[in-house]
Amino acid sequence: MGMPGMRGMEHVGFTVPDINEACKFFEEILGAETLYTAATDFGASDDWMTEHLNVHPRAVVKEFRYMRCGDGTNLEVFQYESPDQAQTPPKNSDIGGHHFAFYVDDMDAAIAFLKSKGVKVLGEPTSFTEGP
Repeated sequence: MGMPGMRGMEHVGFTVPDINEACKFFEEILGAETLYTAATDFGASDDWMTEHLNVHPRAVVKEFRYMRCGDGTNLEVFQYESPDQAQTPPKNSDIGGHHFAFYVDDMDAAIAFLKSKGVKVLGEPTSFTEGP
């Protein structure tokens, strides 16, 4: 039994070091659409940031944007400034590590396109013989 009334995922939020660079990648490389900028320079003088976002109380969301990538889940892209902010992105094996996966019609064409745009592609495509 899952969460009552669950219909699906609306968005996934993640933090990037440079929101303009990240959104440019999603728009120009993946064809995403920026829907809107939700906030700029958003912070609080009390403990709201810690209470609601689990970040340092003086953290500031420099900007966050909602993006849509095809017919899938929306992306909520954040750029923060915070006194205790780690500057090194996590590896996939670190807590907070992450990756994105996409459906494509032609894997070879998609990989060739990414490489032609200077995107670092890790390894070759992996096909699993079991599972969905």
